[in-house]
Amino acid sequence: MSEEVLRQAPLFAGLGEDAAATLEASMTAVSLRRGEVLFNEGDDGDQLYVVVDGKIKLGRTSPDGRENLLAILGPGQMFGELSFFDPGPRSATATAVTDVDMRSLGHEALSPVLEAHPGVANALLHQLAGRLRRTNEVVGDLVFSDVPGRVAKALLDLASRFGRGADDGVHVNHDLTQEELAQLVGASRETVNKALADFASRGWLRLEPRSVIILDLDRLQRRAR
Repeated sequence: MSEEVLRQAPLFAGLGEDAAATLEASMTAVSLRRGEVLFNEGDDGDQLYVVVDGKIKLGRTSPDGRENLLAILGPGQMFGELSFFDPGPRSATATAVTDVDMRSLGHEALSPVLEAHPGVANALLHQLAGRLRRTNEVVGDLVFSDVPGRVAKALLDLASRFGRGADDGVHVNHDLTQEELAQLVGASRETVNKALADFASRGWLRLEPRSVIILDLDRLQRRAR
């Protein structure tokens, strides 16, 4: 199962079975406990990582100590590839949201693969372009969307990746604290909690510890627009 999840990463795009097996064999297993930091913003590093199991968050801290979450990543998703195209300090801090199982790959191991398989480089660039597009969208949301709209959009994004359909709705085990969810939205915890309580009172969702059950997906989607 871990091999199947691992090969969902863009890193394996366009590789044949033999090349994929060779690349996988050159990767190193990395495990983190919940709350453990993989690397800090500003650290040097030339490793990229693929999440096999669990969730990890990427965040930045302002000079006054406020934290903003840039992304929550789960199985099959990749991060740290920016160092291959633009070597320099890490642009974010990576912290385990749950216990996490990952695979890492260093620059020396990846370089021959990129030379032999240009499609892999294209896939990595495509991922970076997608990340930039999402960053631009987040900036636009911060300017043009109110907090409830951003909360609805964040829940829908989490549901698309971590949701599980059931008879009573979409179960989204996001594993985030209220503070982390607020950091992801870019608002205070009190404002985000007020939006969630409003959605719950309208019957759009049901709140559970570190999870939510979306009861009315259509209404939530309309609120996110």
